[in-house]
Amino acid sequence: MGTTYAEAGVDQDRKDSAIDVMLRMMRKTYDPGVMEIPWGFAGLYSLKSSPLFDRPMKDPVLVACADGVGTKVKIAQQMDIYDTVGIDLVAMCVNDLVCTGGKPLFFLDYMGLGDADPERVLSLVKGVIEGCKQGQCALLGGETAEMPGVYKPKDYDLAGFAVGIVDKSKLLDGKTVKPGDDVIALPSSGIHSNGYSLVRKIIGKRDLSVPFGRTTLGKELLKPTRIYVKPINDLLRQYKVKRAVKAIANITGGGTVENIPRVLPENCSVEIEEGSWAIPPIFSYLQKEGGVSQKEMYRVFNMGIGMVLITAPYYTKAILATLKKSGERARLIGKVISGSQEVLFRKKG
Repeated sequence: MGTTYAEAGVDQDRKDSAIDVMLRMMRKTYDPGVMEIPWGFAGLYSLKSSPLFDRPMKDPVLVACADGVGTKVKIAQQMDIYDTVGIDLVAMCVNDLVCTGGKPLFFLDYMGLGDADPERVLSLVKGVIEGCKQGQCALLGGETAEMPGVYKPKDYDLAGFAVGIVDKSKLLDGKTVKPGDDVIALPSSGIHSNGYSLVRKIIGKRDLSVPFGRTTLGKELLKPTRIYVKPINDLLRQYKVKRAVKAIANITGGGTVENIPRVLPENCSVEIEEGSWAIPPIFSYLQKEGGVSQKEMYRVFNMGIGMVLITAPYYTKAILATLKKSGERARLIGKVISGSQEVLFRKKG
């Protein structure tokens, strides 16, 4: 008998058994738009059957995003916990998507692994499915690639792709933002999924099982990225897009200083009041342990702000009340001012 694929490190039977289970798990995320073809070569989604089309759009525009989890997966690997980073994967895509005013339709994932251990694969997919539930989108399909020549046995990487839709007239592009508008922050759950190369450099070989508040340091570092699809889409259904809610920025890599300017017109800047929101303790810990400057912290991490809304002052109070009713601890943190697409910080008072 000749050399086999299994001898080369790829066990197709074992991977296929995991995929069979995966396909059954995915059905938990399906909506009427999904056209199921198990083991098909592509995923299919019927726009006409989608529940988002209960009210026809005049000029529907597709919105697409792709992202990964980054080196946060190394913390998960070190902790031997795999069912949270899938949530991060979905969040990194759908949180970008809703900044356009769009609604997610479906999600696809890609997993590259050194060893497609069924238990690990299914644990990763469990997280993706939970992320899709929170992101109100269907897990339409994906790819699980076992590549022992590229990855070490327990190494893996994740990538994700989200597709959504928005009516062109309700597309948020920031063009109506002007000086005097308000800046509202929605809190993050912690670090989310950015800056983990710096995090890992700071923590080095520290014991991740040491207590940190009510949890451990490792579990604090693995807190999943918050998914803002429901509160944002609920808000946009109630308020006039471009007039009440003028722009949305996802605070990912680059923090507030790099992400808010992405939705500002050329003649606008933002002034943020320091101390107007709660900064989670993990950031103070990292700053102290790593000797990181304040400027660098704000340029790398979200510092407790997961999403920013720019609103017309007339609607701000009502929007804050609406967010509070939905369970959001939203805060008014600043104003839009004349400038050149910068984020400026001023002391409170």
